[in-house]
Amino acid sequence: MTNLDRIKETALDFGCDVKENEPMKSYTTFKIGGNAQILVTAKSLNGLVAVLKTCKTQGAPCFILGRGSNLLVSDQGIEGVVLRLDGDFKSISLVDDDTVFCGAGVSLARLCAFACEHSLSGLEFAWGIPGSAGGAAFMNAGAYTGEMKDVLLCCHHVTPDGTVGSIEKKDLQFSYRHSVYADNGFVITGIVVKLQKDSETEIRNRMDEFMRRRREKQPLEYPSAGSVFKRPEGHFAGTLIEQAGLKGYRIGDAEISRKHAGFIINRGNATAQDVLDLIRHIQNTVRSDFDVDLVCEVRYVGR
Repeated sequence: MTNLDRIKETALDFGCDVKENEPMKSYTTFKIGGNAQILVTAKSLNGLVAVLKTCKTQGAPCFILGRGSNLLVSDQGIEGVVLRLDGDFKSISLVDDDTVFCGAGVSLARLCAFACEHSLSGLEFAWGIPGSAGGAAFMNAGAYTGEMKDVLLCCHHVTPDGTVGSIEKKDLQFSYRHSVYADNGFVITGIVVKLQKDSETEIRNRMDEFMRRRREKQPLEYPSAGSVFKRPEGHFAGTLIEQAGLKGYRIGDAEISRKHAGFIINRGNATAQDVLDLIRHIQNTVRSDFDVDLVCEVRYVGR
């Protein structure tokens, strides 16, 4: 029995779903990527702990997949195990009048809607971000002057050896699109957010306004991984790319959006290599024209 066979056996024993050679393009907002050797969907904490422990003892790489936004998967796919969270990890509930517990597998859209329905403000900025609650905490997602660090109280997690724990806000090491979880390899299982009471109507109005601005300025009609580059100090990445005359520049089916130059879109059949080549071309051009280094925000994973 191979190490992957043992992982499959453990996963099935604990009620997880298991798929082999599953195309990752079906699980990413970019609609790009080769196959995962094994895709495991854990539905309970016990199942997650068991799979992580087995991956560690078998020496198998394990990649945690949220909702596949902000992600570019290699054309050659992902070796080892890709792990998703479902079932119990999609629970959401009130802790008290202004505090919400949210499983890591819950979409940001559902979390924002839940907050609005309970007249809780503070998450409006996240309305329209196509990620999961766990992924948003992992990368300190933000928009329109708001960030997850503004509302997060703590994150619950499991370590690679299966230890269950949590980290409080003061130790989450938040910075621009970064948290401690980007460095420690732990799997976020749930988050706790502290919000403020407000009128449901006012909250909904702000959410609608943010969504209107997204639709107006972002190429939501095409697959993408969102904003490609981190904001360089003193500049806006999209503005630099546009000033370099790169709007609409294309390699294969990967294209710099004509609507917002900070986005690379998949025009239909873009490959990961197309996107990587386009990213390098953008970085080289902007460096040459403006002496500014653009740092990629999109995570690249795979073989």
